Amino acid sequence: MNNALYKRRLFINKFNLAMAWGTMAFGLFWLAWILITLFSNGLDGLLDINTYTMNTPPAGMEGGLRNAIVGSLLVTLFGLLIGTPIGILAGIYLAEFGGKSWLASATRFMNDILLSAPSIVICLFIYGLMVVPMGHFSGWAGSLALSLLVIPVVIRTTENMLRLVPNSLREAAYALGTPKWKLVTMVTLRAAKAGVLTGVLLAFARVSGETAPLLYTALNNQFFSTDMNAPIANLPNTIFQFAMSPYQDWQRLAWAAALLITLTVLIANIAARFLSRQSANKH
Repeated sequence: MNNALYKRRLFINKFNLAMAWGTMAFGLFWLAWILITLFSNGLDGLLDINTYTMNTPPAGMEGGLRNAIVGSLLVTLFGLLIGTPIGILAGIYLAEFGGKSWLASATRFMNDILLSAPSIVICLFIYGLMVVPMGHFSGWAGSLALSLLVIPVVIRTTENMLRLVPNSLREAAYALGTPKWKLVTMVTLRAAKAGVLTGVLLAFARVSGETAPLLYTALNNQFFSTDMNAPIANLPNTIFQFAMSPYQDWQRLAWAAALLITLTVLIANIAARFLSRQSANKH
């Protein structure tokens, strides 16, 4: 009887292990296929110096992605600068001050909704809130839309990382007469800084390739511009426009832009995993 039970459990264990390996291999297969396709179609354009020194061209002319790269960096950077402080402060409140209060519970609930909200909904919200009253598209509207995607990621990560800080550190600081605000800024936040930075990198990885929030906010611009109060070029919308065109030179630039964004997101995720592991080892 025990032998039969052992064999049944062993079979279930091997079956579940095989399923786990199979699903992992299934996911890695599609990831490898995507990366191979991107590299085979976009590597030539990515290694071309004109990609970084010339602006997006009219059809049939030589050009690059300089304006789109600079525009994407500006929109994403300002989106991070707007969303990161709000996310960190909200995460600190939830972990250190809110506890189980009704405001903290409501904040967590709203953050969960915002975390799973479709980006096109956020785009339309900013379009009605900012673009329509201003009467024109702008890089600031795009940054504001991206910041709404940054905030929930940073909030969740900041709260989780602060909760991993041992209470013994807080108790030691209280024993020395440290006020609450100084405890948070000089002890717990400093101890969790690697984890908080991980959240910022994950937020950057999420928003760097978002197209929908920029469709009706930043729009696009064929020319080089750093004016955030006007339509500005960006890589996601350039990919959307060029990939749908029948022109081979535009399609080549679209593949190069797609590979550039993929490598950026990949590097950001690897850096986030590394920092997360370093933070876990410390705790």
